[in-house]
Amino acid sequence: MTRPADGVDPGVDRGVVSVDGDPTVRLSTGDGVDGRSSAEDGPTVPLPVGDSPTVPGDDETVPIAAGEPAGAAGPGSGARRLLPRLTAANAMIGVLLALLGFTLVVQVRTNSTGASLETTRQEDLVRILSDLEAQEERVRQDIATLEESQRQLNSGAEGRQAALDEATRRADELGILAGTLPARGPGLTVSFMPVSKPIAASRVLDAVQELRGAGAEAMQIAGGDGATVRIIASTYFLDANGGISVSGRRLTGPFMITVIGDPKTMQTALNIPGGVVASVSGDGGNVAIQEREVVDVTALSPPKDLQHARPVS
Repeated sequence: MTRPADGVDPGVDRGVVSVDGDPTVRLSTGDGVDGRSSAEDGPTVPLPVGDSPTVPGDDETVPIAAGEPAGAAGPGSGARRLLPRLTAANAMIGVLLALLGFTLVVQVRTNSTGASLETTRQEDLVRILSDLEAQEERVRQDIATLEESQRQLNSGAEGRQAALDEATRRADELGILAGTLPARGPGLTVSFMPVSKPIAASRVLDAVQELRGAGAEAMQIAGGDGATVRIIASTYFLDANGGISVSGRRLTGPFMITVIGDPKTMQTALNIPGGVVASVSGDGGNVAIQEREVVDVTALSPPKDLQHARPVS
């Protein structure tokens, strides 16, 4: 059962209101709507009251007021046009695409930087592996020595003498590292000979650092004038008028470093591609390396009086 909607001509079946609580508006197919016949108006379209029925046009959405003929909507009807909205799904898709692009860029950079050894020659890789194995062997020997010292210190009656011997050994080692005691052992002599221009202090420093990294235990450097300087942790190198200054002592070329350590490992470290030998050769100089069964490091570094550092007890 239905009744005509308030304010609507019964002769024009433009809309009805249901009595069961579900209000609807219906566009009639009868005559008299905008003066057109039912064939022009088309079929009846039920629409909820209060909603704005829409019709497509030029990719834009045009609202039509409830109870108003569909043909009344247009630019002159004052109808509000709806703009497309940014939905949550579109925003999530954009964020995911951005994260995917960032991940791809990071992966490409990681792959490009992680392939640094792929272009290394086979013989160079063998040398690097040999250096690592030598370092591992030295560490194992140090561990065995420390374990033996611990066993002797805990052996009871012999502990006192063992402690004295261990203290003496450690004092000698520290004296060699500090440059206050001479040292002897297997090693190398590394000579730097200028050709087209003087040897730079930075090249000598590079050699010292490579030798330290390869396990050098004691070093000294001598100049062409016969002056010799012990190289310790605090030694510094500067360029000085055709020569170099080593901890304030001026040396003239050619220079020769005498170093105690494993000869094979240290020679490999100096000859790595792009290393010390290659750098000096690129600067127009020459490097000569000789293995020695026994070398003597006799230059001493004067002890320094500490003004600020104190042992922690």
